[in-house]
Amino acid sequence: MVEFGEDVEITYVMGGLAREFGDPSRLVMSWLEDAARSRMPVDPRIWAGHSPRSSYPACIAVRAAADQGRAAAERLLRSLREGFMCHRRKLDGPDALVEEARGAGLDPARFRIDLESNAILEAFGADLEETRALDAPGLPVLRFVSGDGECRVGGDDPYEAWREAALAAGAEPSSDPPPDVAGALGRFGRMATAELEAVCDLPGPRAGAEAWRLASEWRVTRVPVLFGELWEAAHR
Repeated sequence: MVEFGEDVEITYVMGGLAREFGDPSRLVMSWLEDAARSRMPVDPRIWAGHSPRSSYPACIAVRAAADQGRAAAERLLRSLREGFMCHRRKLDGPDALVEEARGAGLDPARFRIDLESNAILEAFGADLEETRALDAPGLPVLRFVSGDGECRVGGDDPYEAWREAALAAGAEPSSDPPPDVAGALGRFGRMATAELEAVCDLPGPRAGAEAWRLASEWRVTRVPVLFGELWEAAHR
């Protein structure tokens, strides 16, 4: 979204990663391997005890949030991802999901009604059918669609593959310079150091160093996670 601006529009399809989560030991190893590859913070201790039963309720929640707009759905999706992956929140019941929606700035009363709506369940069912039709080996999957067809890449593929697919679909890179760290946090909310490196085009130690500098000025807050940290604009 930073490199291509408004030339690329994202539509989220909730693929239902797990109707019921299986062996926790396999999930822990998968999370650790993904974290090592991506350098994203993660806390797999959620699987040691009171762990979530399924990802379906969270998927339905994102569908419900979309009734309050695309931006609301994106905020809740990010909040759910952080809740599961970084903060060990058991987000598989209505009360927990409503509180997460409240924290993401949604209207909680409206969200609770939508969460129990048959229309939302049907929309999630349509998402599941669309995902299964892809016959993909794993999730997530990115589809770049244009008038000339579509190009598909895996979520684990490098960003260069995503960029090539976007270009092949007709997207044009923006001429705007990348944001600085403060600007990125103001636009996207909490971000990991690896995300700041990519969004701000600050490779190596530069993004982390700038985040720590801003933290020393009380402009940025570090949110520690077991393996790493998130950064967010300081609340004053």
